[in-house]
Amino acid sequence: MGKLTTHVLDTAHGRPAAGMRVELLKDGTTLLSTVTNADGRCDAPLLEGDALVPGTYELHFHVAAYFTELGVNCPFLDIVPVRFRVDPGKSYHVPLVCSAWAYSTYRGS
Repeated sequence: MGKLTTHVLDTAHGRPAAGMRVELLKDGTTLLSTVTNADGRCDAPLLEGDALVPGTYELHFHVAAYFTELGVNCPFLDIVPVRFRVDPGKSYHVPLVCSAWAYSTYRGS
């Protein structure tokens, strides 16, 4: 059975992005909202097993709120949306590597 996970790395400070709010949406509907832990990961998979149905999903990473809390004045990025497709029976790891001014993502393992 597949699962969906994520983690966030703060490249500006060279560490995991602890305390960043992450939302998971499907078809414009919010399925869950969580906050990353000290390792920049969520404490549990966002979805797994039968709950991970095929389709298009979005992760919304609340980058501006995270960096503002750290004292960064006027971060360029606000909420970073990552839209991706899920196929049957596969696992997906969708990391975000970011600063207040740039980001990158990829399909991890």
